[in-house]
Amino acid sequence: MRNMAGIVSYGSDIPYRRLKRAAIAAMLGVPASRGERAVASFDEDSVSMAVEALRDALKGAPHATVGSLLFATTTPPYGEKLNAAIVGAAAQLPAEIRAADLTGSTRAGLAGLLQAAEAAQAGGGYAAIAMADARLGAPEGKMEQQSGDGGAAFVLGTEGVIAEIEASVSFTREFLDGWRAPGERFGHSWEERFALTQAYSPLLQKAVTAVLEKAKVKPDDIARVLLDAPNPRATDEFARAAKIDPAKIGDSLALTVGQTGAAHVGLMLTAALSSCKPGDRVLVVGIADGADAAILRVTPAVTTFHPVHSVGRMVESKGDVSYPSYLKWREILPTEPPRRPDFDRPAGPPMLRTNKWKFGLVGSRCTACGTPQLPPQRVCVKCQAHDKMESYGFADRIGRVATYAFDRLAPSLNPPVINVVVDYEGGGRFMCEMTDCEPDKVAIGDEVEMTFRRLYTAEGIHNYFWKARPKR
Repeated sequence: MRNMAGIVSYGSDIPYRRLKRAAIAAMLGVPASRGERAVASFDEDSVSMAVEALRDALKGAPHATVGSLLFATTTPPYGEKLNAAIVGAAAQLPAEIRAADLTGSTRAGLAGLLQAAEAAQAGGGYAAIAMADARLGAPEGKMEQQSGDGGAAFVLGTEGVIAEIEASVSFTREFLDGWRAPGERFGHSWEERFALTQAYSPLLQKAVTAVLEKAKVKPDDIARVLLDAPNPRATDEFARAAKIDPAKIGDSLALTVGQTGAAHVGLMLTAALSSCKPGDRVLVVGIADGADAAILRVTPAVTTFHPVHSVGRMVESKGDVSYPSYLKWREILPTEPPRRPDFDRPAGPPMLRTNKWKFGLVGSRCTACGTPQLPPQRVCVKCQAHDKMESYGFADRIGRVATYAFDRLAPSLNPPVINVVVDYEGGGRFMCEMTDCEPDKVAIGDEVEMTFRRLYTAEGIHNYFWKARPKR
């Protein structure tokens, strides 16, 4: 009999930048919410955050051969193009996978996780789900303050499981709460009392009751409760009405990250699993256009799993961004473009021919003398051997800043552009941009890691490549 499917590994990504909610209130003259929200930088989007999370998840399951990939988001960079294909290419998944985008609702994250588990259970292999969002809230609206940006990813299978899915239920109900038409930048929401009383509360109660019955467990058997809804009042009121022990309720990340849309259930789950013990049961519920709920049982394998970047560490690793800069990054505040030539549209043929280099940062290593080099070469830069190269990945290698320079004339939404020369552990030297740092703190010898980012967009084509950032 095949083992029960569940989570084999996970990863998460919280952007480095934070926007104080008090800074928003001070600028607009509106009441301030407490805490701060995570802000995707000018070179980040849902794809780049999904890539970061998935790369970490795959490192936690090096033995897993992923056969399918789902990408869940409400903010896909492309409206008509498979965004999951970019995520898979950057994570160096093989071409022989099934991939799909899940979008249109913040419910896509948990729904995608359950679909990936079902695919793994049916096929007997491994499936991956990456989820990320960078939603926009209109200035002065609640969503601008309550939202946050982030991503999470999971590898699911039937072997090496750290949290098996004991039971799940789903309900789909059409009701008008939040919506955004094609071409609109900001979402809308109906008067909140309607959704709270007529949709969220009944759905939460129905989903929790049904999944407990299906799993044949009692409320007291649950060690951790993770509740997510577009309006945080719904989960707070349900928890009080159900008399859930506050100590069991997982961190909603409201004060440190914000509500991250389709990624939020996954981000809360990655934060909770890091502190769970074998035998713990975790109740996960997400509400949006219906409800999805699952009960996970943590296995002894969780004690040997250690995430590459923990949620706690990424929450602590941060730098502030001003409200005007945030508005500029999101192109809400129009600014005069730099007086420089426009970027050229990225061309399809060279992107296809250099796919592994561009999306995976795969260079080469000479089999004659062992010298790593990037970009990939046919002639060795050291021994001049011809066509004696093997693929050599640099995306996961740690490097150090050999030298750097500030370019204050190059067009950028966050000047100056910081160009660094990176020396990698094991060999290899490369010049690239540096991100997620304060210019006055960059120094020769700094330890850096590589991160997948969007360099620019020209004629609707997003040009993704790799940058260096301080090791988080």
